[in-house]
Amino acid sequence: MLTARRRVVATAAVLTGSLLLVSCGGSDGGSSDGRTLRLWHYEGPDSAMGAAWNEAIKEFEAKHPGVKVKFEEKGFEQIQKTAPMVLNSSDAPDIMEYNKGNATAGLLSRQGLLTDLTPEVTKRGWDKELSAGVKTTSQYDTNGVMGSGKWYGIPNYAEYTMVFYNKALFKKYGVAEPKTFDDLTGAMDEFVAKGVTPLANAGAEYMAQQYLYQLALSKADRSWVDSYELYRGRTDFHDAAWTSGATTFADWVKKGYISKTSSGTKAEDAGVAFIQGKNPILFSGSWWYGRFTAENKFDWGTVLWPGSDLTLGSGGNLWVVPRGARNKELAYDFIDITMSKKIQNLLGNKGGVPVAADPSAITDPRAKTLIADFNTVSGRDGLAFYPDWPVPGFYDVLVSETQKLITGSATPDACLDALQKAYDKGAPKK
Repeated sequence: MLTARRRVVATAAVLTGSLLLVSCGGSDGGSSDGRTLRLWHYEGPDSAMGAAWNEAIKEFEAKHPGVKVKFEEKGFEQIQKTAPMVLNSSDAPDIMEYNKGNATAGLLSRQGLLTDLTPEVTKRGWDKELSAGVKTTSQYDTNGVMGSGKWYGIPNYAEYTMVFYNKALFKKYGVAEPKTFDDLTGAMDEFVAKGVTPLANAGAEYMAQQYLYQLALSKADRSWVDSYELYRGRTDFHDAAWTSGATTFADWVKKGYISKTSSGTKAEDAGVAFIQGKNPILFSGSWWYGRFTAENKFDWGTVLWPGSDLTLGSGGNLWVVPRGARNKELAYDFIDITMSKKIQNLLGNKGGVPVAADPSAITDPRAKTLIADFNTVSGRDGLAFYPDWPVPGFYDVLVSETQKLITGSATPDACLDALQKAYDKGAPKK
């Protein structure tokens, strides 16, 4: 799912000059100019990843005298919608951050637009730094299905979802902080009774579908996830888990936990509403952690989604190298630097979830909690990936159907019918 969901980046200076790339459709790239590394990513400057990668750029240029990193600001939605076209043109970068999963990195690998990184993974030992759950989204088979096959991307961080809550608002309204699922719904009832909409939400982007998926996960198990995400069984959108997720989501709108006006809201708007203290609760991912640390002017905390062993999460978005990149060796060197202990430790202390940090080097108390909770989820095999991953175009379908649940223009049953139809159309035929 998107994991991206970040603000448009505007931090690194864009250097002059351009680097033409040959079409990926029929070439493995031209000769390296050896002087420029063209880099795209969409992490905010106050996110842990943005801070760590800015430092990695400095480290890269220090280790490669005469080579400059040309960083170009991109938005997640921009890359999400245009990557197949851009990577099959002369305008592709040497290295870019891209969303992981069957419908995204898997699709590009199947289309032949990404470089097979397997030789570099073995040579540089990146595979030894990644846990089994994190590796899942790095490898894709010939059908573009994650979990096995060649390496087409490297994550240098992990991510997962959690309940962020504004402790100051809980205290102001005399509401107890939630520890169980019943506590959570009880707290939301109290806020509604006092005229406060409890949940920050974004119906126009990924956030609403993540609420829906988490509600379904609360009634699911690992085999359910593997059937849905990895096609290891039949997915029935009218089973107990999906039915519970859709009906509960619609019920939460009726109860006032989620505002009907949030159908057109974007993730940035929801995040800002939480930062401004308008909503006491936001359910989203660790990618918000660094920003909330920097911008929240109130006491706040996090808990894992109560009453569920499963939650959304995975290895982070991937560093991918376009098949036609001219400066592949430089791209590999940059990935290697982001996997170094120096950058990994920085990422951890800035509020990210590193994959290869030295635990003793993580000194920030909030960061320790963030990483400990991730280890809890990972240790119980609770990373359930994201709802839009299984088939191409499913993200837009999920946005549309959750919007209908928010506005009341479709029933949960009709929503699930639409999801089943889109899923079956895009899933591999058996």
